[in-house]
Amino acid sequence: MTDKKRNYVYSVFWNCGLIIVGTLIQTVVLKGIAAPQQFIPGGLFGIASLLHYQTDWLNPGLLYLLLNIPMFILGYIFVSRRFLWYSALAMLVVSLSYQFINIPIPIDNQLYAALVFGAIFGVGSGTVLRSLGSNGGADVLAVILNQKYNLGVGKFSFGFNLTLYVICFFSMPADLVIASMIGVFVAAQAIDYTLSLFSQRKLVFVISPQSETIADQIMSHLKIGTTMVPAVGAYRREAKTVLMVVINNIQLKRLEEIVFTVDDHALFIVENTFNVLGSTFSKRKLY
Repeated sequence: MTDKKRNYVYSVFWNCGLIIVGTLIQTVVLKGIAAPQQFIPGGLFGIASLLHYQTDWLNPGLLYLLLNIPMFILGYIFVSRRFLWYSALAMLVVSLSYQFINIPIPIDNQLYAALVFGAIFGVGSGTVLRSLGSNGGADVLAVILNQKYNLGVGKFSFGFNLTLYVICFFSMPADLVIASMIGVFVAAQAIDYTLSLFSQRKLVFVISPQSETIADQIMSHLKIGTTMVPAVGAYRREAKTVLMVVINNIQLKRLEEIVFTVDDHALFIVENTFNVLGSTFSKRKLY
């Protein structure tokens, strides 16, 4: 990542843009699908929705605003002041836009509504999390745990919401709670996919007696590096050199063509990666 690109990614314009777009996407489906279906969206907004359904006190947007206060104290202590202000922007946009945005999304089937809600809500939430802030609420805890213990944001969100839904079973219809859980599970997958969308790469291992020739071809034609890993074949105990290449999806087919043009008996192994950081790839995000 060049310094110019890095500065752009860390710019206020870029981060505020991600936060505003992501939170507006979330608000559209919160008002257009979750509210009419009486879904519990999950996270602190889910707690706010549950309180609203049970007590009819305030509306979920304003309750969410109040519940976020202790979360931002934690964000200030454990992450950074910059993280706090960006997260505050996300929380304010959700709370305020919830009062004014009302775009009906007419889906009668409860299961279909849960699937559509989860997919769109997850994309919006993941877009916000690509910034230097968070969606506020439980996402503050998710980012803290991700930074300290590498716990996936989507996995934490699902675990948090699972606890919330166990509580909901005692006060709401079971079908409604199950539909809400389906929506949150889909959202968790969409969040992780959105977060890895621009950082995901393929990890390729190439085993061939002509590994040096293949490595030269890769560096010459694809203009990327490769790592030679010494290995020993278990059957004949012969020394081998395994090539390890990190590559994007677009170049993967060209890499395959290079390998099998040099050695049509090569072993070509492709693994998915969630995230690749460092060297010439994406830099670690500092909140």
